[in-house]
Amino acid sequence: MLDKFHRKINYLRISITDLCNYRCKYCMPTTGVLKKMHSEILTFEELYYISHVFVEQGVDKIRITGGEPLLRKGVEHFIESLGNIDKIKDLAMTTNASLLKDKATKLKKAGLNRVNISLDTLNLKKFHSLTTGSLDDVLEGIDAAFEAGLEVKLNTVLLKGINEDEIEDFINITMDKNIDIRFIEVMPIGPTSDYAKEKFLSSDDIINNFDLIKIANDDIHSPAKLYKLENSLGRVGFINPLSHNFCGDCNRIRLTSDGKLKPCLHSDNVIDIKRPLRNGEDIRIYIEKALAKKPLKHHLLEGENINSSMSSIGG
Repeated sequence: MLDKFHRKINYLRISITDLCNYRCKYCMPTTGVLKKMHSEILTFEELYYISHVFVEQGVDKIRITGGEPLLRKGVEHFIESLGNIDKIKDLAMTTNASLLKDKATKLKKAGLNRVNISLDTLNLKKFHSLTTGSLDDVLEGIDAAFEAGLEVKLNTVLLKGINEDEIEDFINITMDKNIDIRFIEVMPIGPTSDYAKEKFLSSDDIINNFDLIKIANDDIHSPAKLYKLENSLGRVGFINPLSHNFCGDCNRIRLTSDGKLKPCLHSDNVIDIKRPLRNGEDIRIYIEKALAKKPLKHHLLEGENINSSMSSIGG
């Protein structure tokens, strides 16, 4: 699939639930989110059908997100159904890992290749303050993912005044573990945008302070600039949606849990695919409409804000 700017779109991110058991301050409003009715959420059968149509159109990479995707009952069976589609080359999941301990092996056997785990601090008290969750649950989930043979990446959102004193600790994890630590600039999105602007920390401030060796990224569509410490087993990545716009290489489209195709993360411009799907229409027409609406770039630096929270979009 090509968008109107001739970018090849081969990556579909699917949010399977709007629910999350954590309350990360840059992701979810302090008041929480209004829970969607069961009928509003796409069924796994519908998600499978939509995925299959996208694969027929050229998608070969799918990532499952939430909310927290492991909260949805039956997620292992859905992963298995996608794992049986031969043309999917990369099947991944973004998770907070709090429920991963008992599911990692099942997910690997079902066909999951890798997990991106959100972890913004290694400090017990700070972790609970940021998320209301348990750091021990996450660390056990990470260990379980390694034991199951899943590829593991840690996503750490940079937060000024909160975790900048832990950056060296995160980087040092890569010395002894074959793991990617990816530092991500916080994005001002929706109701939490003021918090994000207050806590924004540029990744440039980190790169210049450590003896990191720049290395090539084999995935030309990946937003991460990769580095490593000398003799390290793992890598350090930086994702800079604000300080270094990478929209020109964007190859993704998002599907929200309630059936909206979202051509750009930072835009409220969506195409409803649930209604036509349930009416028996050809959804390929609506996929084409979504591609036509995919912008050349986001407008974060121009002060534009959107109404959706990151938790409802799926990241």
